[in-house]
Amino acid sequence: MSLATAARRRPAALVIAAASLPMFMATLDNLVMTNALPVLHKDLGASVEQLQWFVNAYTLAFASTILLASALGDRYGRRTVFTIGIAVFGIGSIFAALSQDPGQLIAARALQGFGGAGVMPLSLALITGGVADRLRPLAIGIWGGIAGLGVAVGPLVGGAVIEGWNWQTIFWINIPVAVIALPLAIWALPNQRGARARIDVVGTVLAGAGVLALVHAIVRGNDDGWSTFSVIGEIVLGSLLVIAFLAWQWRSRSPLVPLRLFRDRSFSLTNAVGFAFSFGTFGSIFILIQYMQVVRGSTPLEAAVQTTPWTLAPMVVAPLAGLIAPRVGTRILLVTGLAAQGIALGWLALMISTTTPYIDMVAPFVLAGVGMGLVFAPSATALLSTLGIADHAKASGVNSTVREIGVALGTAVMTAIFVGAGGQLRPDMYVDAARPAVLTGAAVLLVTAVLALFLPAGRGTPTTAADTERELAHAA
Repeated sequence: MSLATAARRRPAALVIAAASLPMFMATLDNLVMTNALPVLHKDLGASVEQLQWFVNAYTLAFASTILLASALGDRYGRRTVFTIGIAVFGIGSIFAALSQDPGQLIAARALQGFGGAGVMPLSLALITGGVADRLRPLAIGIWGGIAGLGVAVGPLVGGAVIEGWNWQTIFWINIPVAVIALPLAIWALPNQRGARARIDVVGTVLAGAGVLALVHAIVRGNDDGWSTFSVIGEIVLGSLLVIAFLAWQWRSRSPLVPLRLFRDRSFSLTNAVGFAFSFGTFGSIFILIQYMQVVRGSTPLEAAVQTTPWTLAPMVVAPLAGLIAPRVGTRILLVTGLAAQGIALGWLALMISTTTPYIDMVAPFVLAGVGMGLVFAPSATALLSTLGIADHAKASGVNSTVREIGVALGTAVMTAIFVGAGGQLRPDMYVDAARPAVLTGAAVLLVTAVLALFLPAGRGTPTTAADTERELAHAA
């Protein structure tokens, strides 16, 4: 049965739902976790270092195994690895909910991270290969909107659950989602494959260890000190491992990441944009969300509600951006979105004070949300539009890894700037230190908007079904 026939046998709405629901679950859970940290500190007696590892264990497991999951999907079927990822994430959620001490919860969070690595990059690849050509831009837009929805409702769900029930509930809610998502994915998604080459074991070890060392150094840099021997040594080790990985990929017959992909200007620049977008945006969000609670005195739920003009906008804008991208091109949308996000963050940085009225923050929140929505879907389109579908899983894996490192590094750098400026979690000592941190994020985004001008001006015409079948026949 051809891939085109497989795509026609299942309604596009079901394909989008089957691929997006698990991605939403993983995104939602990671953000919900942030709101649970104060309660976990009290209920489990967790130290500050352990609280960080409740988040970092997921991040490290996720970032270090994305490329392996993408390669396994190409070899054994993307739906197969995708559904295994859903199951592992669900099992990790059960263990997390049943945890009795910090060590158990950290281990369970790592298991969730391994599951998330099988879900996130393959979700986009399964959508692009599972819907008809004419619906692909809209499908990618809806996928981006659902990703934005996870960002939006994560803090809301976290605040409501923590205030209304208990912290275990944030993990139990994943179980019914996984129970629904597993059979839906098996029924609705075609089990696409990429090149059926041997798994690059050496490349997997080098990439996993390199990313693990870099992200681990980043997440502990502020606590241990960026100038300490252990942090510098780990950064150097991680960098050397990444260089060794690239050298190995150059000579490998079945590379984990085909370096030929980077000859594609759209692919290379989109990854650079994705890294910088994650760095500037999520590092600034980390500072601004705490501003709402520390300076304005909002509860986690109140802060989540107050920032909904920002976080809900991508849910509406991203599908629209995906729909119009074939008409106007992805470059103009990305440049506009990055510029809007940068301007909004700069606006907020210059506005915030101990007495800033909330109503004054609504307009920049909306502008920031529109900017995010204009980046989510068009960046996914630009990443894949010039590549054959056999490369989609690996390309998505590279992009997910780059973005995850951007989030970790952005949060660490913004925190370092905040601490270096004398910031403390006190209303009278927060704003003056938060301002340069958020301005840094705004500057990164504005520079990235200029970089995005060098993206190809094409409109991201999707790969046709005939092209897809030729790609997969060649890969087989």
